[in-house]
Amino acid sequence: MTRVAAVDCGTNSIRLLVADADPATGELTDLDRRMTIVRLGQGVDRTGRLAPEALERTFAACREYAAVIKEHGAERLRFAATSASRDAENRDVFVRGVLDILGVEPEVITGDQEAEFSFIGATKELAGRDHLDKPYLVVDIGGGSTEFVVGEDHVRAARSVDVGCVRLTERHLVHDGTVTDPPTGAQVAAMRADIEAALDLAEETVPLREARTLVGLAGSVTTVSAIAQDLPEYDSAAIHHSRVSRDRVREISDWLLRSTHAERAAVPSMHPGRVDVIGAGALVLLAIMERTGAEEVVVSEHDILDGMAHRCAAEAR
Repeated sequence: MTRVAAVDCGTNSIRLLVADADPATGELTDLDRRMTIVRLGQGVDRTGRLAPEALERTFAACREYAAVIKEHGAERLRFAATSASRDAENRDVFVRGVLDILGVEPEVITGDQEAEFSFIGATKELAGRDHLDKPYLVVDIGGGSTEFVVGEDHVRAARSVDVGCVRLTERHLVHDGTVTDPPTGAQVAAMRADIEAALDLAEETVPLREARTLVGLAGSVTTVSAIAQDLPEYDSAAIHHSRVSRDRVREISDWLLRSTHAERAAVPSMHPGRVDVIGAGALVLLAIMERTGAEEVVVSEHDILDGMAHRCAAEAR
């Protein structure tokens, strides 16, 4: 076995996976998987810079993760930084901080690389499952961007577009420094228009409507699944490979965009860091399902982290 660690630092959250990889099969056995909401992308869409308080939240999580990685004795570590750090003028401050804490320089990966890792992580376990026809369309709805990948056993086409739950919320739902609670119809319409324009861009590269199975990744999608199942708490085992119909996604999206902060916060499976941005994330998922005609979304807890861990283990062989 090769013990590997992967860290994925996105716009809204930073996540860690420590796993043992079988060198013969590439199969991963999780040892530790955790997520922290750090909102690294706070204000980036407006200022073009990473905020000092956002950096400190992220570095605090990195220090926690460094202790976990050391405790498990991981032999290899890969750190990927996604949308927020790609966009920021002061990303060098972020890079130096991560290097000091974890001893590796973060790879500020491109949208296409992010899409490839997400596809590998999400689809490796799906082969042979009943009623899951190829090609797959994997959508990773992040904080700052959404990745679209179509493929069978390998990536055929991929595109990253700049719509994510944090970026859309800050762009359309914030007024005088606070999130409108609940948003107005005009705000939701403007957000939807932004999403549709991004889908037009994605379709220039990725044949979205050719896919036979839609696979959804990341916190917005998994939270929608948790709500659909009325889970008493967030339960990864119940969420992984669950299926949510388009009609149910529409119901949940509509409710999230009509509800108040207090009503959303009262959902037992809702992470506190997602309360203000989940409406935007759910709307992105709904728009994708309506554009592609997908009757359901297959929800995966395995995503870019797993793809990075698979690649890390392959490089060790």
